[in-house]
Amino acid sequence: MRDEELDWQLSSYTDTGACVEVARPAGEVLVRDSKRRTGPRISVEPAAFADLVDWAKTHQV
Repeated sequence: MRDEELDWQLSSYTDTGACVEVARPAGEVLVRDSKRRTGPRISVEPAAFADLVDWAKTHQV
């Protein structure tokens, strides 16, 4: 699927735009750097992404 066909969402916790963006086509979660929108992206299974978000809510990095 091409990027322009995806609904990319920027994290609501960023105030500078320097964060990650996610898109959720069927069966996967795509993640990309908001500063390099034409750069690489990774594909993660939805359950794994949910686990990562849950972990990030309880840990400070």
